[in-house]
Formats: sequence, structure tokens, C-alpha cells
Amino acid sequence: MKISGTNRIPRRSFLKHLTLAAGAISLPQVIPSSVLGKDGATAPSNKVTLGCIGIGIQGTGNLRTFQGNTECVQIVAVCDVHEAQRAKGKKIVDETYGNNSCAEYKDFRELMARKDIDAVQITAPDHWHPLMAIEAARQKKHMYCEKPMGWSFRAAQAVRKAVKDNNVVFQFGTQQRSGIYFRKACELVRNGRIGKLQTILVGVPGSWTCPIQPTEPVPKELDYEMWLGPAPMAPYCYQRCRPWTKNEGGFGGYSIWYCILDYCMGMIGNWGVHHLDIAQWGNGSDLSCPVTIEGKGEFPREMLTNAATKWQVENTYANGVKLIHMDDGTSRKHPMQQEGHGHGVMFIGEKGWVHADRSKLDSNPKSLIRETIGEKEIHLFKSNNHHLNFIEAVQGKTQPAAPIDIAFQSDTICNLQQIAILTGRKLQWDPAGEKFVNDDEANKLLDRPMRAPWKI
Repeated sequence: MKISGTNRIPRRSFLKHLTLAAGAISLPQVIPSSVLGKDGATAPSNKVTLGCIGIGIQGTGNLRTFQGNTECVQIVAVCDVHEAQRAKGKKIVDETYGNNSCAEYKDFRELMARKDIDAVQITAPDHWHPLMAIEAARQKKHMYCEKPMGWSFRAAQAVRKAVKDNNVVFQFGTQQRSGIYFRKACELVRNGRIGKLQTILVGVPGSWTCPIQPTEPVPKELDYEMWLGPAPMAPYCYQRCRPWTKNEGGFGGYSIWYCILDYCMGMIGNWGVHHLDIAQWGNGSDLSCPVTIEGKGEFPREMLTNAATKWQVENTYANGVKLIHMDDGTSRKHPMQQEGHGHGVMFIGEKGWVHADRSKLDSNPKSLIRETIGEKEIHLFKSNNHHLNFIEAVQGKTQPAAPIDIAFQSDTICNLQQIAILTGRKLQWDPAGEKFVNDDEANKLLDRPMRAPWKI
């Protein structure tokens, strides 16, 4: 697979740029661990060299977390289309490794072309995830890719193929796979502590809204054409692509693009994938999906934002388990919700229930959460540090907690649910054929065009 785009760099200029960059900076004296590896795995005794793409608040958080593992990671490059963001990232890295230890890039392809980089962190806006992930795989870079894969189901399929074809390590940013509360909840369910699993309730924050904004001049520090990339051309306004930084303009600290469908599914996918992934884990359906999906959603009108603010989608698995995914407000009011819970994942069985979110574990009976999983019972993959788990997987010490096949299925549920609320009817999904049954209209929504000349 090959990707192309509006800012493709002529080979001569590109090589000249790399030569100048190499002369202008002091590259870290670290041999890329891939040089010393074997069969695609890196030598455990060597540091993994990392490039970080996307330096917003999530990207900065990921960068700082990786940087906290200096014994096995060295960050050597940052990339962002916002000049201020990449300068911030460089400053953070230089404070740890010394001045001019970190290179800056505006174009992710330049960073990925460096032979001394083993792995990349992809934390760009969602609509960029597939193109960046595919290019990373093509360049034989292992990747920590933020969720969701974004854009479309077909784009996610292409990412899965690229990762497998190029034999690179993939870690999805669904860090709850490395959370103790979620793992314990899923182990209790998988070992029958609540009896036969019947229903899973998932609640996540709803999307927010922003009024239509006046067109503004593009600031010099931003490459707006590159920010849009494969998304449709749209007039620039500050709120459209403001990084998630702080409370500005009365809209809170969250970026508005999260709730614009050209760049993100909204919270049904961007937040939803976290808890839907845990629902999959507890149900033992990591490598499959529901077979029927139906639901409704509320979409804002005549706003800059157009992602669903409220929704309720009922998914039914082949084993009869029902997964009901809602925004938090709707979830709190659901008749099956227990003891005031709303946000999080609730597994309801014949003999009780277990609820988990990022801050706590709850159950009925209460004694469940104090139970120990026996030696001969089901023990799920254990990781207590999602980022370090990725690095150790690159080094060949372990497997990633959220590998490509699991990531793909959790991501798929988000796409299927979005299509269900857009069509407003019950859909049947063929997990093996990866298509809707007898529904041409719904199948067309599994893909979407990219703005030329970007393509997969």
C-alpha cells in the first residue's frame, strides 16, 4: 500500500532537507535497537528510539509518559503542523536529553523516513490515524497509535493489512487494557462470578457543541492544508482545529474537532472505543463483533459541530449477550442501571453485576470485588503500564496489550454503531464477511472518500 498527498516532497529536496537537518542538529548517540534486532524484534538491551507525531495535550501526555522510561526509550523527534506545538514538544524532550537532542518536523513522512527511528507515537487528529499508521508500517516502524483508527471501517481494514504485511508491533491507545479495575472486572465475568452474562451497559461522555464560527485568516504558525489532509476543504476558524490545551472561547479545554464528523466520529467512537473495548474483553468477543445493531442518536443542526450529542445503541452478539451503548446522561436513566452508575462499563449476569470505570470497581454482591481469581481459572493478559508494555513488545519481551486484531474489532463496533444511528434502522452484520447483510446503503457507509490527492 502507498499513500500520497498534497505535500509530497521531491526526492532531491527531501534528501537535501535531511542532510541539512542532520548537520543542523546533534542527533542522539543511540544506535536504533532495530539495527541490533533479529526477525523484526529489537534487542532487549538497547533503547528504542521514538518519534512523536501530534503534540496536543494527549500527545504531550503520551510523550511525557514515554520519556519517563529513559532506561529503555529515547525520543529523538517530534512532529506537529502547529509550530508552537512542536516547539513545545522539542523543549520537553531537550530538557531531558540535552539541547538539540530532538529534531522538529512539520511533515510526518520526513520523521518516518529516518532510519534511526524504531517506533512512532501517533497522536494526531483522528482523521489522520489511518494514513499515518499505514505509512509507519510501510517504513517498518512499530507504532503506538491513538484511538480510534478513524475515518472509516475500510481505512481500518487497510491499517490492519499494513501492520500484518510489514510485521510491526501495533499498540492501540485503549490504555484501559492495562488498568487493574477493568482487568479484574473482566476476569470476574469471564470466570462466571456473576453467573451467565446477559447484558452490558456502557456509558461515555456525549459530544459537545460549538456554534458556527466566522472565517478567519490562517495563522502563519499553522500548516492548515496539512492539518486538513484527507478531510474536505473547509474555511479556517480558530475553533475548528484548536489543539486541546486550555479553556478558551467558552468551550472548555476540549478541541472542537472531536465533534466534527469530517475529523472524528464524536464521542460515540473517540470515547466509546475505550469502554466498548472493555465490553468486548469481558464478553470474550475480542476477535468478533455483534451480529445486530440498532439505535438512535441526536445530532446538532446549524452548528460547527455535527456529531451525536446523545445516543442509545443496542448490539446483540451471537451468544445472545446484549451490549447497550449510551451517552452518560442516557445511561444514568436506563432502567437496568444499578446504584447510580452511568459512566463506565456494567456487566449484568444472572447472579449479580460488576461495574468498572477508571477510578473504581463496584459489584453486587459487594464481596465479589474482594475475590481472588484461582490459579486454574481464566487469567487475562496483564499489563500495568500501557506505554511500557508497548516498548517491551518492540523489544521482543512480551506481546502488546491492545494488538491490531483486538484493536480492529473494538474500532469496528464504533463504526457499526455510527452507521446504525445514521440510517436509523436495525442492521445485520456478518463478522466473517465483514459487511452488512443485504444492505447496500449501509455497506456504502463503511467507506468514505479522501480529499485528493490523499489516498490509501
